[in-house]
Amino acid sequence: MEKIAMKRCLHILLILCIFIYFTSCFEREEYTEDPHANFEALWKIIDERYCFFDYKNIDWNAVHDKYEAQINNSLDRYQLFDVLGKMLAELQDGHTNLVSNFNTSRYWSWNDGYPDNFNSIVHKNYLGSNYNIAGGLRYLIMRDSIGYVYYGDFSSPVNELNLDEMFLHFKDCNSIIFDVRNNTGGSLAYSEIIAARFLEEKMLVGYIMHKTGLGHNDFSDPYPIELEPSKRIKWLRPVAVLTNRSCYSAANDFVGKMRMFPKVTIIGDKTGGGCGLPFNSELPNGWGVRFSSSPILNADKEFTEFGIDPDIKIDIKEEDQLNGFDTIIEEAIIILKEKTFGMTPSIKSDE
Repeated sequence: MEKIAMKRCLHILLILCIFIYFTSCFEREEYTEDPHANFEALWKIIDERYCFFDYKNIDWNAVHDKYEAQINNSLDRYQLFDVLGKMLAELQDGHTNLVSNFNTSRYWSWNDGYPDNFNSIVHKNYLGSNYNIAGGLRYLIMRDSIGYVYYGDFSSPVNELNLDEMFLHFKDCNSIIFDVRNNTGGSLAYSEIIAARFLEEKMLVGYIMHKTGLGHNDFSDPYPIELEPSKRIKWLRPVAVLTNRSCYSAANDFVGKMRMFPKVTIIGDKTGGGCGLPFNSELPNGWGVRFSSSPILNADKEFTEFGIDPDIKIDIKEEDQLNGFDTIIEEAIIILKEKTFGMTPSIKSDE
């Protein structure tokens, strides 16, 4: 793994240690299924450790009063779970969940109501069946000698050798399409090692903060995140990154990095967001709770919790889908052909 990935891991480890320290400061509550005790425990965990109250203009005290009125001793565990899950949904956060043995609460409104801008049946017309697989990457050379990569899950492993082989496969291409539509996230480490292949010089790509106390605004100063270019094969020719509203978390992070690079064009729809590093805790009845605790900012010290706008906004047209075409891929092909007219293919390695 590159030096920057190691630095990032060490910094996240430091944040984790601080988080564990603060967690250890709280008195551990004994096991109980009492609805009131579990309600108050969940509200307090979020009150002291959640990171986007002010940014989202959430009055957490008012939320407490709204849902406390629904708590009584006659609630069974399913009813209690439903009330607590709805309270967490007030945070408008896809990284926040209540987890029991019988259900997991989730907030889907970050992508509900938006165009899908991805059709798996139409997508097969482009990817077909004769594509290469390298870790989580699916890739091939399309028409007009344009490389195409689909990465649908940042939880799917990708290593340096996978990336080397992919870029060698594209050695005669002038440009590539990197499609992360419907990628709802996973590991930030994969976001970094892939983005580093498109970078020529070291670059400040963002900041991270951590909680320093129990108040809503008790945060450290922003700590800079720098990305160093890979020392292996790099792609420094034009790239189109395809996005839709279902790009979330690590996918959102990847798009945020890539949009800073001069040869990259983001095409499609606004991403789904998700820029809070999640942590976990537990209620007195044993249910788990995950929530955003450490905000990650872009290079301008802005939150991307609600998504990142593309350079070129375009939706898939219904008539194109009916005819087996993906409007976003077709637009990317047109743009890349314009950018690469008369160019000679090249890839670069520092080794």
